[in-house]
Amino acid sequence: MNSFSPALLRRCWLGIGWFGIALLFYLSLTPQPPEIPVEHGDKFGHALAYAMLMYWWAQLSVSTRQRLWLVAGLIGLGIAIEYVQRWTGLRTFDYFDMLADAVGVTFGGVLAAFTPNLLVRVGRPGNRPVSMADSH
Repeated sequence: MNSFSPALLRRCWLGIGWFGIALLFYLSLTPQPPEIPVEHGDKFGHALAYAMLMYWWAQLSVSTRQRLWLVAGLIGLGIAIEYVQRWTGLRTFDYFDMLADAVGVTFGGVLAAFTPNLLVRVGRPGNRPVSMADSH
């Protein structure tokens, strides 16, 4: 089976991850976000978005320390976005959105911890994850 170049795979993974962050900003700050037609659907949306981002970025962070920084960063991002929503006046500030973000980050982190690393499966024979050093 052919594998992708580690540097190319990492660049693609990073590009898609940054697109996810940009999409998160857009959906969080647009005055008319898409509605999820269930009770508390926005909370499910928050949890799903942050779980996906945590899981995605955790594939690049192989050490526990890196993943803990990722957890802190994503939870901090969720909190910061709520304050930006308050300051812009386009959306409402909600502590439960912050909680949903943190639940999503936790779920994504646990999922990443107990499932095979996707970068290993896609791009690396021999089960060696793509590390930050592979891009140099």
